Amino acid sequence: MIGKWQATVFDCPDTDRLASFYEDLLGMIRVQHDDDGWISIGDAPDRPALGFQRVADYTPPRWPSQDLPQQLHLDVRVDDLDIAEAKVLALGAVSMNSGSKAHRVFLDPAGHPFCLVSW
Repeated sequence: MIGKWQATVFDCPDTDRLASFYEDLLGMIRVQHDDDGWISIGDAPDRPALGFQRVADYTPPRWPSQDLPQQLHLDVRVDDLDIAEAKVLALGAVSMNSGSKAHRVFLDPAGHPFCLVSW
């Protein structure tokens, strides 16, 4: 092993808004917030985190097009897709009206795709 996983980092125009979205979606807490806008959220300060870094000229991915590919996405396991969908939409997610009986695709407030899954 060379190292340990520290964080998965999202570029975005508004770190506070996107970190708050994922805090509410995943039940995480802020573990770091720097003056330059960097925010990390996680289960605990000593565990891997989701990081958010401000990018001035941010351009969101275009899903499902590969002109500006998604590069990565999160799958979030839920018990009930309908209830979870209503909650993420209330947080500011956008439905892509795509998926199956076991998953649905959304965009977070900065345009990153993520899926709600129940299997």
